[in-house]
Amino acid sequence: MNDSRLRRPSAVRTLRVGELKVSYVPDGAMLLKPAGSPPAAVDRHLGRYGAYLNDTRRLVANTGGLLVEHGTRALLIDAGFGPRAVPEDPGHPDRGAVHGGSLPGNLALLGRSPEDIETVAFTHLHPDHTGWACVDPPLFTRATFVIPKTEWDQDHRDPALEALEPRTRLVLAGDEVFPGVHAMALPGHTAGHTGFVITSHGARLLAFGDALLSSLQIQHPEWSAISDTDPVRSERHRRRLIAELLRPDTLGFGIHFADVVFGRVRPHGERAAWHPL
Repeated sequence: MNDSRLRRPSAVRTLRVGELKVSYVPDGAMLLKPAGSPPAAVDRHLGRYGAYLNDTRRLVANTGGLLVEHGTRALLIDAGFGPRAVPEDPGHPDRGAVHGGSLPGNLALLGRSPEDIETVAFTHLHPDHTGWACVDPPLFTRATFVIPKTEWDQDHRDPALEALEPRTRLVLAGDEVFPGVHAMALPGHTAGHTGFVITSHGARLLAFGDALLSSLQIQHPEWSAISDTDPVRSERHRRRLIAELLRPDTLGFGIHFADVVFGRVRPHGERAAWHPL
């Protein structure tokens, strides 16, 4: 792997999953403090993991969405951070500076407008995943908002999410949210955290949201982030997810994986490792 890719955010990237076109749509970037995010052991093992840190000793992560296109139809999984920037809070245990704002322009580069999006599906309701869905005036004027039911039951009282309610569809594990796209329960980061399984013509891609925040967690599934509400449950589902990603017909999409968002998981000794595309 080119180590420099671990220390920069991703640009637009596109691949095919059967007859589906799948693209990462950047919105911005965020910096994570390694003491509070996986890998928590980075500062103790710089010889092994120092390549994952930028020159300010932060993990570089993305914020954005995953565009899934089926002919003229379009789904967006997660909606970035939105048109704002937040400086690093020295008192916050894991999050450094965050900025968004690029998602509409990157949709345009892919030949899409917000009005083309018929469904916006959320892995969970943290603000770096809901940003552009909550702006005023609305950006996604035609979209239905797909939200995991358990997630909505926990967080829908957030005033920033109230405007979504009239166009919200609540889903359970296994529900189809778009042709070839089904919900997959991955709780632990939040109570209702959900991934999406994208399948077409024998090919499969798992968009796993924040079940994995860093590709290092594939080697170390025992590492949980401080932001995981249930670390034990998070680890259990992370191991289940890694087993699914080891299947030869399966690709992965890690929204926060710096410039290695698409990849495969392969055996690595007694563990597994991320092999970016």
